[in-house]
Amino acid sequence: MSKSFGAMSVAQLSVLIQGGAADPVDVAEAVFESIADYSDKSVFTVLTENRAMEEARASCKRLREGRSLGLLDGVPIAWKDLFDIEGLATTAGSVVLATDAPARRDAAVVALLRQAGMVAVGRTNMSEFAFSGLGINPHYGTPVNPRSADLPRIPGGSSSGAGVAVAAGLVPVAMGTDTGGSVRIPAAFNGIVGYKATRGRYAMEGVYPLAKSLDSLGPLCRTVRDAVWIDAAMRGLTAPDVVEHPLRGLELLVPDNIVFDGAEPDVIAAFEAALERLQRAGANVSRTVLPAFDEIFDLMTKYGPLVTAEAFALHHARLAGPEADRMDHRVVMRTRLGSKTTLPDYLAILEARSRLIADTERLVGDRLIAFPTVAHVAPPIAPLEGDDELFFATNNKTLRNTALGNFLDWCGVSIPCGTGAAGMPVGLLLSATARRDETLLGIGLAAEAVIRGDFA
Repeated sequence: MSKSFGAMSVAQLSVLIQGGAADPVDVAEAVFESIADYSDKSVFTVLTENRAMEEARASCKRLREGRSLGLLDGVPIAWKDLFDIEGLATTAGSVVLATDAPARRDAAVVALLRQAGMVAVGRTNMSEFAFSGLGINPHYGTPVNPRSADLPRIPGGSSSGAGVAVAAGLVPVAMGTDTGGSVRIPAAFNGIVGYKATRGRYAMEGVYPLAKSLDSLGPLCRTVRDAVWIDAAMRGLTAPDVVEHPLRGLELLVPDNIVFDGAEPDVIAAFEAALERLQRAGANVSRTVLPAFDEIFDLMTKYGPLVTAEAFALHHARLAGPEADRMDHRVVMRTRLGSKTTLPDYLAILEARSRLIADTERLVGDRLIAFPTVAHVAPPIAPLEGDDELFFATNNKTLRNTALGNFLDWCGVSIPCGTGAAGMPVGLLLSATARRDETLLGIGLAAEAVIRGDFA
């Protein structure tokens, strides 16, 4: 075949499996062989080969007997190290949890995708406790962005290994979490699709949290159609219910404030070129200031970030004990900032958040929002590892655009739209207000080819 099973889209691989041209056992064996041959050993933290081969054999038997579970039966998937997998400790990218008791059952969404016939190949690496948009991990190593041609560049985080596993052609799909951009950032940096669902769209049982009022889930994959199929299974559906929407008459809103500040010229150029293609395909584009964007940053300046306050509440006992010495010092530093947010401050943030969500929904209406997923391409790893000040400044800039959507409870999908400096990928982020996931994905199905242009 012209490319490995792991380098295929979910849909491409499904056609082969359902049509009998590929055996799930052969697919699983080939995926593990590709992972073993891949030089970067920091992409996965653990492989679940015994489980995967058992699941693949069961899939093969069902298919031979004409009992396919559906489109995803026999398709491999990798899971970020935040999802409980029966028999394994959930380490959240940290060594301090490595000796915790093994999970007694799969996380709810892991169980749902197993019921859909998917084959779990292992756990992917991540930023420690999911608290960085860069993907650097001093404990398990930092996966190198496979799109780097000049020098090792960051994968984006916190779903770093998930983004690299898909972009490198090791698996067709990997599951991530997104609290401030952790699905959409690695998707943009690695040149793949990343879909962040509206918070609460999926069951969260068995998913290690960061900030529960912001945490959401979503797949990193090759196409929007792949995301649609995975989304359906994560909601317990036997078939997708998303319908493709026409681009003609589509109303897009491009914010004039915040999201282009300090953006690299090549990123802006790639975004604007994709926007022009969408307009030629029939989309209508309007540009305006979204006041909520400025107010969100004013709130953070006054009270501190919501994510930091909730992360501190989760980890405060750990930070006060000896475990803090075994954590990434940058994660410790950032989390401890949450101690400055008092209870009255926290309640003020929540009250302001509710108002800003309502105000923005009225302003946006039925339109989709479009802007660059990240204002820059993936930077080199080495300078960030050696300079804490540069690390924090780059992390803040990397998270800036995507975190706005988390605060406002938006759903979003990052689609590759071209390249920037050093030939690195640029992502265009399409977002919709809360619980408009079907509309977002339906438009994404129609818009993806247009947005991509010549990007492969």
